[in-house]
Order: sequence, then structure tokens, then C-alpha cells
Amino acid sequence: MEPYLQSGSSSVNTSLHRAKPLARIIKSQRSPNWPTQPTRDLPPKQVCDELFAIYLRTTETIYRVLHVPSFQRVYNDIWTANSEPNMAFIMMLKLVLAIGAMLYDDKVSMRADAVRWVFEAQTWLSSPVFKSKLGIQYLQISILLLLARELVDVGSELVWISAGTVYRTAVYIGLHKDPSQLPGMTTLETEMRRRIWNTILELSLQTSMESGGPPFISLDDFNTVPPSNLDDEQLLDADPIASADHAYTHTSIAIALRKVLPARLAVLMFLNNVNSNGTYEETLRIDSDLRASHKLLRRTLQAYTSRTDSCPSQFTLQAVEFIMQRYITCLHLPFFASALKNPVYAFSRKAVVDSSLKIWSMACPNSGGNSCPSSEVDLARMCRCTAGFFRMYTFHGATFLAAELRMRIQEDEDDLDAMPLSLHNIVDEAADWYLRCIQAGETGIKGYLLLRLIGACMDAERNHVERSEFPALLVEALENAAQVCIPVLEALAGCEEPSLGATGMEGNGMEGFDFQFSPEFTEDWDMLMSREFSVDTTGVFDAFVS
Repeated sequence: MEPYLQSGSSSVNTSLHRAKPLARIIKSQRSPNWPTQPTRDLPPKQVCDELFAIYLRTTETIYRVLHVPSFQRVYNDIWTANSEPNMAFIMMLKLVLAIGAMLYDDKVSMRADAVRWVFEAQTWLSSPVFKSKLGIQYLQISILLLLARELVDVGSELVWISAGTVYRTAVYIGLHKDPSQLPGMTTLETEMRRRIWNTILELSLQTSMESGGPPFISLDDFNTVPPSNLDDEQLLDADPIASADHAYTHTSIAIALRKVLPARLAVLMFLNNVNSNGTYEETLRIDSDLRASHKLLRRTLQAYTSRTDSCPSQFTLQAVEFIMQRYITCLHLPFFASALKNPVYAFSRKAVVDSSLKIWSMACPNSGGNSCPSSEVDLARMCRCTAGFFRMYTFHGATFLAAELRMRIQEDEDDLDAMPLSLHNIVDEAADWYLRCIQAGETGIKGYLLLRLIGACMDAERNHVERSEFPALLVEALENAAQVCIPVLEALAGCEEPSLGATGMEGNGMEGFDFQFSPEFTEDWDMLMSREFSVDTTGVFDAFVS
């Protein structure tokens, strides 16, 4: 492809020159000035109520942060009482609203508001005079800020670093020690300390997986037990009795995930610690432990869903399964490329494909049907509209399935009839899904370009096109993909003329931008060309291992 692109006869360079400043315009329009001074301004009550409800039925069910009755009481007072809550509560509320805003509608119409609220909370939390603030509420705000930064995409790539700070802050104020060792605590104080510590452990694992960095936690470094199986209202009682393990409460999911934390931590230490041996035998041993824990977790969730009085929501069940499937995928991913050609690693190939299929079916349940239904479920919207964990691994899962499909095409076309139906059109469906991500506010287009290139490559192989013709076909696919993305970015940027002209730069409000290749951009694109868009299957895989 490179000679075609450098010859100047292709429109790809023009499109890519244009996409970068368009992305900058979009991001600059969303981002307020730094520092952004915190204010007490809030949306109308009806909007706040809806955003708060979205947060409670999604993020809070997995990552317990709030004592909901106490938070709800102060929240209600904002609209009914004359007294104003302190700024710490306002920051907590704005972060809750920011998370809810990302799932408010399918176009994320409140994204700019969400970004501003995150900026305000970051400014408030960055105050140099914070020693007096260290406590449970400070940690709650810090955790909500981590979640909001990732989902809203405000420095989301650095959340692993910030998660380490939150972990050490929690240790500094003693959350790693079980509160039973600390005298004079109420039930509410005891259980909130356990809940917050539990959530910090969960986020430490999640950010380790996303960043590829060590989790920096050990099971020997704390003795805080999991939260008790109590509903939030019970924490206000003097001596509440915890429900049985099979009874579902507001804390049951957090407890269930804590039980499988050792198996998940073993996966991350095996993958991300520098002294890990990385052998296949160790992979299979860890896989056995992980699957045993996963089986126990599924039984626990099934027991909850069999009850008629109270049970977890569809989002909660799907999110837990999504998380567990991603651990399976991560564990076997180092051997997936080899498994495509070496039957010794066939188990890893099957594990990655099976887990990726499950992830894709949850993230895009309407693939092949209505592309953006009004009834889009919460998890599917989170995978499409937010940044971070859920969308990242939806995209990765689709690319692993694309690599599997391509290998099957190369191995034996007669075998295609035996494939799962969801695998047949995975590349087109994934590209359509990624385009909807862009329409919802994602500014990066390389994922869409990559998927269209993979699709073009597979079509050429199906039709037995000569290898010498591949570069021209791939460049044409790249041009077509860019022409699809650019108008979407122009619309997001508010350009008056969304169509590409001869120069692609007139009348679009971008005259002040330098469209020359920067060394950084050229290096980035050359690496993408040489690795991600390689015709070899392992090259496609390498793009998402690196």
C-alpha cells in the first residue's frame, strides 16, 4: 500500500490530514479551560433525576461507591430545602451525573456537560490543601472521578496511574485493615469502609488489565473482609443481620466478584508482572482455576435470578459476564497468533474465539438487525457510547473474531458453513458498530479504517484475487472508509460544508489549522501501515496485542 499512498494519486492522505484537526476541533469544543472552577450549577431536576437513575441501575450495581439512602436524602434536599450542600457533595453528584450522561441517549448529547463536570471535580480534588479532606467521602469522589474519566474519556489512558494513588490513599487512612479491628464504628461506617476498599481492589484489577501494567496489589497486603450481604437501608440499623449468601441484596454482586478476585488477580500477575514465566503450562493451570471460579460465580448469579422478590438487572448480569469473559480472552491472547497456525495451542484459539463471541453478542445484540434501536440496552450503549474498558474490549473481541474468520477462509472455504452465524458477517457488523461509535462522539477513525481493510482483504481472498492486486484494493477500501468517516467528523465539529472538495479545506472553519504532516503523525501512520494493516493474519493480530 505504501507506494500508492506516497505517490500522491490517492485521496487517503488528504482525508487523514483532515481527520486529525477535525478531531482536535471536536475535543476543544468539549473541553473547558483548565483549571475549571467548581460551581453549584446543575441541569433541571428532571434531567438530574434521569441521570442519577441511570447511574444507579448501571455503574453502582458493579462498583459500590455510595450509600444510596444517605446520598438520596441530601440530593432531595437540594431541590426542596433552602440550605446548600457542601461542595464535596456537589462534586460527587456531578460525577454521578457525568457517568449517567454517557448513557442518556444514543448520541451522547450531554457529552460536553459530562466533560465539564469531570474537569470541575478534578480541579476540586487537586487542591493542595487536602489533608483534612482524607476520609470516606474523599475516596468516594476519587473513585467516581476514576470511573468518570474513563467513561467520559478525560485522560482515560492514565487512569491506571491515578488508581494507584487512590489505592495508596485508602491504605494511608487504614482501609486495608478490617474495621472490626477499629473500635467505636457504626455499622454504616464499617460497611462503607469495606465497600470502598472492595471497589478500589476491583478498579486496581480493571486498570491493570487495560494498561498492561502490574496490579500492584497482593492478597497478603490487607485483611479487610468483603462487605456484608446487606441492603443499603439495613446499614442504618444498629445491629443488622446479614442475608444468606443465596439472597440478593444491593451488595451481592460486589461480594460475588470479590470471591473470584484471587483467580482474576492470578491472571493479571501472570500477564503483566515482569518476572512471570509466561509458559503455556502455567496458562492452562491458571485457566483451570479461573474457569472453576467462573463456574461458581455463575451458580451464584443463577441463584439470585431464580428469586421472585429481588434479583439483579440484565445490565448487572451482562456486565459481570463481560468482565469474566475478558479475563479468559486476556489469559489466552498471547498464544492466539500461534494457535492460528499451530494446533498445539488449539485450546487457546478456541478460548479466545468463544469468549470474543460472547462479548460481541452482549455488546452488539442487534447486529444484523436495526443498527441503533431505541430500545438499546444499557450494556450495549455503554460499549458503544463510552470510552474505556467495555468499548475497548468490544472492539478487540471483534478483531479477534475477524482474525479467526480470515484464517478459516484460508484453511478451507468449505468449513465456513459450520461457523456460528454471528461470525459470518463479523467484519461488516463491527465496522458498522464502530461507525456508530464515531457518530456518538468518538474522534478516532483508525479502528473503522482497520476493520474495512480487513474486510477488503478477506473479500479478495474469497475471490482468489492475485496478491499483486491487493495493495490497490486495500487503498481503495481505505479511501472509501475515509470518505465515510470525514463527513461524520465534520458534522461533530459543526462545519458548514461537510462534503470533501478539491482541497477539502474551504468553508469549514479549519483555515487556522496546519495540515502538513507532523513527524509524530507520520511516524504513527507508518507504524500503523507496517503492522496493523499487514496482509498476514498474524500482523492483524499483532495490532491488538501491542
